[in-house]
Amino acid sequence: MSNINKQSHRLRAGRFSAPNHMYMITAVTDQRRPLFSSLPAARALINEVADAQHDDLADTYAFVVMPDHFHWLCQLKDRQSLSGVVQRVKSRTTRRLRHLDQGMPDRIWQKGFHDHGLRKDEDIRQLARYIIANPLRAGLVASVREYPHWDCIWL
Repeated sequence: MSNINKQSHRLRAGRFSAPNHMYMITAVTDQRRPLFSSLPAARALINEVADAQHDDLADTYAFVVMPDHFHWLCQLKDRQSLSGVVQRVKSRTTRRLRHLDQGMPDRIWQKGFHDHGLRKDEDIRQLARYIIANPLRAGLVASVREYPHWDCIWL
């Protein structure tokens, strides 16, 4: 096992997912390939995030799909663990991407994901603004209005 894999395993050690708890999720493509640069690929991921809400797995407060990763601010429901919900979004997105483009690489995602469980004193709206401002910080657009792959319940 590489040193990176050992470290990512330790990040999850002793952690659990709690129903009705808020999380900020970050998942990254394998080798940081910009697979979500195309509109159809980005929409495939967005549709899976929407399906997770539709299927009552998590409520979405904000998300942004960047070319090589995505951020998702959500509240976990009690039907599945956080790992299960994220795995579902990633695996179903992989299937959609392969259906769209037969030239997709074997691995779409890095293993695992990063999650931050929000504390009660954290400003959820500020965190949502941080998430949707990612394209600005990355220099992809001059205004968040120019970037099509995000949503926030407050905007």
